[in-house]
This record gives sequence, C-alpha cells and structure tokens, in this order.
Amino acid sequence: MKPFDDPRNRQYPDQPGVYLMKDAEGRIIYVGKARSLRNRVRSYFNGEKDIKTRFLVAHIADIEVIITRTEYEALILENNLIKQHNPQYNIDLKDGKTYPVVRLTAEEFPRVYRTRRMIFDGSEYFGPFAKPHQVDLYLKLIERHFHLCKYRGSKPPRPYPCLNYHMGRCSGACFGKISRDDYLKIVDGVRKLLSGRSEELLRELRDKMKAASDALEFERAASLRDQVAAIEEVSVEQRVQEFTEEDRDYLALAPCEDELVVVILQVREGKLLGKEVFRVAEYAPDEEALSHFISRYYAEKKTVPRMVYVDRQVDAEILSEYLGQLTGRSIAVRVPQRGKHNQLMDMAEANAREEAAKAKRGAEMGAALEGLKQDLGLPAVPHRIEGFDIAHLEGTDTIASLVRFTDGRPDRKLYRAFSIRSLNGKIDDFESIREAVARRYTRVINEELDRPDLILIDGGKGQLSAAKGILDGLGLAIPVIGLAKKEEEIFFPGRPDPLLLDEASPSLRILEAVRNESHRFATKLNKRRRTRRLSMQLLEGVPGIGATRSRRLMEAFGSIEAILEASAEDLQKKAGLPRETAAMLLSRLSQRYSTPGGAEGAREGQPSPT
Repeated sequence: MKPFDDPRNRQYPDQPGVYLMKDAEGRIIYVGKARSLRNRVRSYFNGEKDIKTRFLVAHIADIEVIITRTEYEALILENNLIKQHNPQYNIDLKDGKTYPVVRLTAEEFPRVYRTRRMIFDGSEYFGPFAKPHQVDLYLKLIERHFHLCKYRGSKPPRPYPCLNYHMGRCSGACFGKISRDDYLKIVDGVRKLLSGRSEELLRELRDKMKAASDALEFERAASLRDQVAAIEEVSVEQRVQEFTEEDRDYLALAPCEDELVVVILQVREGKLLGKEVFRVAEYAPDEEALSHFISRYYAEKKTVPRMVYVDRQVDAEILSEYLGQLTGRSIAVRVPQRGKHNQLMDMAEANAREEAAKAKRGAEMGAALEGLKQDLGLPAVPHRIEGFDIAHLEGTDTIASLVRFTDGRPDRKLYRAFSIRSLNGKIDDFESIREAVARRYTRVINEELDRPDLILIDGGKGQLSAAKGILDGLGLAIPVIGLAKKEEEIFFPGRPDPLLLDEASPSLRILEAVRNESHRFATKLNKRRRTRRLSMQLLEGVPGIGATRSRRLMEAFGSIEAILEASAEDLQKKAGLPRETAAMLLSRLSQRYSTPGGAEGAREGQPSPT
C-alpha cells in the first residue's frame, strides 16, 4: 500500500480516540490511544526521540484514526484492536524472570504443584515466589499436612490406593476413600494458605484441634497441632508483614536497552508476598507504556487488588474506571506521595533498576557467547560449557572436578567430582582425564542427560588428546578444547598451533572463568579429601576406634575440631561410641591439641607438635 500523502502532514482531530499505524504493506504495526489525537500523533514526529521511537517512526507509511466520545472508550477500543491485530510494535509482555508459582488445578479433585507456565483453564495460581525454596516449603507442608491427591488418571477412580496413600500423604480421593465435598474443604484450606490468609486458616485449625482434644481424639489433635506449627513456621519464612490488612500492587518501570522492565511488588492482607518481573517491548513514551501494561496485565488476572500504586503519572482515572469495569468493584490507581507507600515504591524502583541491570548483563553475556562461537568456530552458541581439572598432592587423593556453566554463569547444582581409581598411587594427569571424561559421558549417554555445547580441559595438547580419545570412543561429537595456563593458549584437536585471543576478549574471559572455577573446585575437594583421610588416621590411633567408627565420627561431626567441641554424650548419641571409648577419645584429642596452634592443626586435620 502506498499512502496518498505523508501522515505527518495531515490534520488530525483534537479529540480522544485511537490511532493505527501501518507499514508500507498496509499491516497494522502499532495501536495507541490518546486524549487528543492531534497532539499525540504529532509528538511522534516532533523533537528528539529515543532509539525505539525512531525505529517505529521509520516504518510508518500511514496512520488511521478512530474518534471516540471519551478517553475511556478509547482505552477499551485500543485493547480490543491490540487483541485482534497483535501489532508488531505494541506491548509484548515477556516474563523477565520466570519465578515459580503454585498451580491449583481446576479438576474435579484439584491437585497442587509447582510450575513456571500459566495455563488459563480455570486453574488458580499463587505466587510468584522470588526464591524457589519458598515454593518448596509450601509444597512440602501441603504434602505432609493437607494430603491432596496426585493422581492424574482417568475416571472412574482407580480400584486400589496409591503409594502416597500408604505413606499417609494422600487423602484417598483417587479410589473413593473421601467424598468430593470433604476433599474440597481440604482444598479450601490450601487456598487460604497460599493466598496469604494464614491467620484465618490457623484459627480454624486451632478450633478443630481443641474440638478433637475435647472429644479425646488425641491422634487427630496431635496431627492438627503439627499442621498449625508447620504453617506458623512457613508464614514466618515467607513474608514481610505490616499491621494493616490491605491488598496492593506497586508497579515500577526502568529502561533497559530497547525495552522496559516492569516490577510488581504484591502485598496481600498487609503481607509482601513477592514480585513479578516483566520485560516490555513498547514503542511509546514510558508513561503510555505503563498504562498499556496495566490494562493488558490486569485484563488477564482473575483477581485485582483494590489499590494499584505506580511510580509515574498515568491516566489514573481512566485506568481506575477500566479496572473497575473488569472486576465489578472499585479499583484505585495512584502515585504514592508519602509514608509506607513511598517506601514500598522505593523498593519496587530499586528492584526494577536491578532487574534492568541484570537483563543488560544477560544481553552482554549473550553477545559474548555469540562471539565465543565465532572465535572458536563452534557449530552452535555454547550455552552449556563443562570444564575439567585434576588435583592431587604428590599422587595422593587425586580428584577430578567437573563444573558446568550455563549461559556464561556457574551452575553449581550440576558440579560433580570424581575420585580417580585407576592410578594406584601414580601421578598421571592424562589417565586421570581419561577416567573422569569416560565416567562423565558414559553416564550422559546411559541416562540421556543433556550434553554440553563445549568441553574445556584445563591443560595443553596431552590432556586434550586424552579427553578427545575417550569422546571418540564413545561416539560423541562434542567440541572439546584445552586451555593452557601459561600463555592462555587454546588448543584444538588435530591442529598443531594454538589460538591466542586478545587479553581483553570477552571470549577469553568466559574460558578463563570456566578453567579457574574447575581448578578452584578440584583444589578444594582435594584438600577436603586429604583432611578427612588424615583425620580418620588420627581417630583410628585411639584404642577402640577402627575404620567404621572413625567414618561414623567424620560423617556425624565433619572435623576433628567439631569432635573436640562435643561432649562424650554427643559422641555416644551421634556416632554410637561406648561411653568409655568416647571419654578416651576426647582425652587423647585434648592432650594432642592443647599446645599452641593445636586448634589450627585440628582444623586442617594435621597433628600439632607435642
């Protein structure tokens, strides 16, 4: 489509309405609303604009306007048109960090579980939780004390009870042990817990506990007592609490490259429950972008708080009216002016700035990984890098470390260590690498684990050749390189000359981070292994303590220093030592470590001078 005139030269009405921006092919690329169409459309072409607005304007070939009677009608029309046309440059809500939520399903017998993906099928979602362990606390509490069904099979109910029922963690709904009405009462308790109404739930449970005790149902009363204690504990762990019971959201916005970051702090019944983070692709001034976000975000929510606080001026009256129409109750949108609301908004703004900085660091790391792909000639961006190193002391306690970096950051839950078994006291780094690589990637194949995009060996040609031989034998075509410390030379299989990258190269910094972390981890594990071995030798020098008892002591206390600080009763209870043996052990250790420096010697597992 070729427009009949330049859209910036037209006369637009000084009335509320919606404007539809189109590209040269007539596609709607942006929809916006305005109190004055004339002023709003002109603003795109007048004065200095940021990069994202200039990018949008460069693609505008035509502008169509629709006049409405009021700005509120323009907001409704704008939302409808955005849903209908899904314009390329309108707000795109991307979850900036997929914090976990708890899903309560909409099934006949609802289940509860952790998820990061929301499906709008009538299910209820609670959260989000900025710290994943908070979700684990809730789910563990629900599993132990509410006994919701986990069965997802077809109806009618299964003919026999599930394993969870036998373990006392299922109410038996899956095989008709409990009626649906009774089951839904349990679900209501879970709903109260997850929605922050714990005080109401605790009152009900305490009443039931007293009734059970009065009826001499002591086992049920004890179960309810444990439930109350668990809920009180998780409530303290999870929430920041005020002394006013209000539902509020605090929205703050921060720029991030060509996007915006919106942080929402959620307060329910006076308790700060957590935050949601979104990255917003929006080609409009920040105030309009936030208005668009509010209308889109709350249109998809089942519940909306009565107060929504924002960090800048928006069309507050229009948005309040719109949210009121959505929910059927009064909703206020305001900029906080003073007191606790200002303090919480400061917190929201600080979180938004931090999330924007985090997103920027992520973008920079993405560019660095793309550069690493190019520098090393890899077939894919190395999102997953695994690094190996070997540590030993004159051939003893040889340890191979495996570290995993995901998107350029240490992924410590995937770190592994290998006690090298094949050396028989010899010093052979090449054989150590062969054993570690063989054990790691045999398991990857057998258990169908995800494979790295790049393997980094701490060492030169010899270590690299050892690793490559194992990978070839396993039939794995995973890129592998060696990084030698002295000159930071990067070796490739089959190439005689190493690659040298500039010292300031982001690619080299990533490789050095993986190599240094694998070295640190291997050295730490080797030192821990030596300390444990020497400590066990020392313990076995005491009459009555052999290999089994020394192992129990180290498992129970972890170090000689911790054993020294224990009492004979502690040694009896935790390690199963006879009273006389425990007393003798403490006496011997006290004599040995009574000299200056003795405690330090105990800490390192080395006998101090006597």
